[in-house]
Order: sequence, then C-alpha cells, then structure tokens
Amino acid sequence: MFTRKRLTVALGATLLAGSLGFYSFRNDDRFFEIARNLDIYATLFKELNLYYVDELNPNRMVKSSIDAMLKSLDPYTNFFAEDEIEDYMTMTTGRYNGIGALIGSRQGRSIVMMIYEGTPAEKSGLRIGDEILKIDGVDIKTRREADSDKLLRGQTNTAVKLTVKRFGSNAPIDLNVTRDVVKMTNVPYYGMITNEVGYIDLKDFTGTASREVRNAFTELKGKGMKKLVLDVRENPGGLLNMAIDIANIWLPRESEIVTTKGKVTEWNKTYTALNPPLDLEMPIVVLTNSRSASAAEIVSGVIQDYDRGVLVGQLTYGKGLVQTTRELSYNTKLKITTAKYYIPSGRCIQAIDYSHRNPDGSVGKIPDSLKTAFKTKAGRTVYDGGGVTPDVPVEPSTPAPIALSLTNRGLIFDYAVKYRHEHPTIKPAREFHLTDTEYQDFVTWLKDKEYDYTTQVEKELGTLEASAKKEKSFDQIQDQLKALRTKLSHSKEVDLATFKGELKTLLEQEIVGHYYLQKGMKEASFATDPEVKAALDLFNDMNRYQSILKGKP
Repeated sequence: MFTRKRLTVALGATLLAGSLGFYSFRNDDRFFEIARNLDIYATLFKELNLYYVDELNPNRMVKSSIDAMLKSLDPYTNFFAEDEIEDYMTMTTGRYNGIGALIGSRQGRSIVMMIYEGTPAEKSGLRIGDEILKIDGVDIKTRREADSDKLLRGQTNTAVKLTVKRFGSNAPIDLNVTRDVVKMTNVPYYGMITNEVGYIDLKDFTGTASREVRNAFTELKGKGMKKLVLDVRENPGGLLNMAIDIANIWLPRESEIVTTKGKVTEWNKTYTALNPPLDLEMPIVVLTNSRSASAAEIVSGVIQDYDRGVLVGQLTYGKGLVQTTRELSYNTKLKITTAKYYIPSGRCIQAIDYSHRNPDGSVGKIPDSLKTAFKTKAGRTVYDGGGVTPDVPVEPSTPAPIALSLTNRGLIFDYAVKYRHEHPTIKPAREFHLTDTEYQDFVTWLKDKEYDYTTQVEKELGTLEASAKKEKSFDQIQDQLKALRTKLSHSKEVDLATFKGELKTLLEQEIVGHYYLQKGMKEASFATDPEVKAALDLFNDMNRYQSILKGKP
C-alpha cells in the first residue's frame, strides 16, 4: 500500500515479571509523560493480576485496553493481535483458505447465506439456505459463530465434512468439501447493460483490483462497449495504489491523482498516473452512494475533478484519511492513520474531524458553513469536507415497511429457498419474473408467518399521542385519536397488494441469487435500479451529459 519506512524508536518498554524498564528516551516533557503513564499502566496491571478476585486473561485484558485507547482516536486505527493476522491478510489481499461460503446466524441456526462462484462450496453441491449442523463431526450449536467460521478455514487441499439440513430433505446430508484458496473478487460482476453501455461493479480495492478492472474494461470494449457505468456503491475502499492505478485507466500518464499530507513530512507525497491509459474519450458515469468510501471516493472524486465523467447517485461517505501498517513485536500489527489525502482540485473530502470531539466524546460532521469551494479542471465548483457530491443526485429509494419487515425477518430469503427446492431450473436472470399466481402462492405462504411492523404514519400518530399526554390534553382528544388509529391501522393483506411490485422485485432478485449467485442478482437488479436507470437516461441524452461536464446542467 505504501513505502514502509523505519521510524527511530525513541522509547523502549520491556515488561519482565511485572517490572517495566525504560531505555534511552529523550529527556523532554512529552516522553516523560509517556514513560510515566506506561509505568502506571504496568504497575496497575501487576496489581490486578496479583489481587483481583478472579483469574484474568492477560491477552484479552491488554487487547481490550488497546482497543479502547485506539477507539478514542478514529475508527480506522486498529491493532491486530497475532491470532487476527489471518483476518488482516484477508482484508488486504481478499484471499483466504476455506470453502467460499458466507454463513449467517438465524435464530440460533447457522445458515448458508451466499456461495461464491467457482469456490469449493459451489463445487461440492452446498446450497444457499442449507443449515450447517456439524463441521467435521463437531455440533456447531455448541460453538460461537466466530469459532464455526474458523472450523471452515484450513490449509489448501485439506478436506472438511459438513453435515447439513436441506429444505425438503428429512435426513441430514453429508458433504465433503476440499478447501482451497478463495479469492474474493474486487469486480464480482461486469457485463453489457445495453448494446452500447457496459457495466463494471467495483466492490473493493485489494491487491488485484486494478488488474480486474482493466481486464473487465478491455473485454467489454471488445464486445462493443461505447459508454461505461462504473459502480462504486457499497465500496468501503482499500489500497491507495489500487485507486491510483484504476483512475489512471481513464486519465493520461503523469496526471496528478492524489496527495497525502501528515505529521511525518517525509512521508508526504503526490502520486501521479504511471501507466498509459486505456481510454481517454469514452463517456463514463460513476455510481456512488453514502457507503462509497476512501479509495472509492478517490476514484470518483478524481474523475469528477478532471471532468472525465459524471457522478450519479448520493453523497459519498467522506473518508479522507490514509492508513499505513506498522509491524509490532510478537507478530502483531498496527494499522494507523498517518495522513489526509487531497484530490487534484485540492480538496480533502474528510467529513468528520476526530481531533475535535464534543464534551461527551462524540464527533460531528463538518458544517456546510466551514466547507471551502474548489474548481474542477473545467471550472466547475466542488466542495471539501463532506464526501464527494454527485453531479446528478438520485434520491435513495425508501423500502415500504412491509418490505423491510419481510426482509429483516428472513421471509424473502426463506421463500426463495422453498422456491429453489420446488423449481430445479428457471429462466436466465434478466428474463426471470414471478407470475401473479406465484406471487399469490407467496401471499398464501405468509399467512402463518409473523412479520408485524409499524408504518411511518402509525409512528407519527404514536408521537402525537405521547405529546398529547405530556400536555394533559389527551383526555379531550383520545376518542378522535382512537378513531384515527383504527382508520390508519395497516392491513397486511392490503399492503401485500399495494406494494406487490416492490415485493415481487425483492423476491425475484433473491430467487435468482439462489440459482445464479451474485452475478444473477446483479443482472436481475438492472431493470429496477434507480441509479442505473438514471445513468442510462443520461447516456440517452449526450447533450445533457456534456453540459454537466461544462458546468451547465
């Protein structure tokens, strides 16, 4: 991620038999305070270990204290103990040794929620919706969820036996799965939305992200792509060098991409595009939302700063901080925030100032009044201090309360499991649709299921009642309120009819995922995805597209 440089260690601390010795630190107030507090910490820990009524776990105690200390800084400065290094490596490389299935907990049961394409889990015949009962004969109801996940991981070419309960089968099924290296792809899907418009779904920035995007872009151009939709929604970011390389795909060599500035001035650096671009002319729409963060914001912000494409969606998360990893003793690591980054217009999009906390310890976003205006290459006005603002805002869709309830209670998922059992095959993802008869079957299936919910109007009526009680006017209006509540009380049957279109879409996408996995779910979403539809509308009006880039929307 970054060029690592050794820092001179100004203070050394050694804990031996409860004693702490200090060696050759600078004689100034700051380092005296560090030494003094470390000495207090060591003696406190010694007293706890000797006299606390119960036995203490030293590893857990120290880890808790370190985590609490780092939490007071920002959410991105983290300590990784020796037994967490594998998780750290998975986070940075996207690779781990295992079977390639996402396991979730549902009412105390371990359920296969997703299977990744081409992995041992898929090859073994494991299905979405299977309940895992045992792993190598170990009843996982007696294990914590984290322990169960570790049981599934192991060295390449080692076997693990899964005992699963499958919908429609009376007896448990044993599956033998041979573990392998599982690579979580940064681009889980790419393809053509129309004859001219290509789509790349970029979900992460691990070490192969640039190569995956380049390969996807090249392949789509070969299929006739004339316009590109780059989707960085739900992308939490990752490696800085991957963001630089990906932005370089559509920008000239030697273009400034990002500058980092922090306390250690010799680490400050301006990063430029190092490679020949793949395309400098193709129209691009970048899809963003509130969970597009860090490296995803660099790519989208850089494309906006150079007026290379149009951003569509919602304001991004606002993470303008850079982390680097430092090696610690005993094979532990510290991921530490070392700098802020600035994109070519000069703006930093960090939304939260962690250095200035409220009296209660909370932090707030930078107010609009303190934001500074900057200019893109073509002279458009953009702002710092709060994420990257899209050029074409799209209001996020708000699910109906009944849709949220059915999803959160797992009933959409459970019906898809049932449907998969009853239908061995379905049409391709883009062509699959539930018939009205099949939707009615879903409605009938729900009759004995619990999924109560409160509508927004009912919530507001409850707030009105509470206010009336506080003002002692409830007695005078309680009859009217009761009548209004009766009139507004939702009917599940009515809502199932009113929101039929939304619920059918959720069902279709979930069902498709059980047959065609992540790629199928993505293809099934195109027809109803509001940001994708906005991108296609923009591409159908290239005069508007060009006017936006010129600052004349």
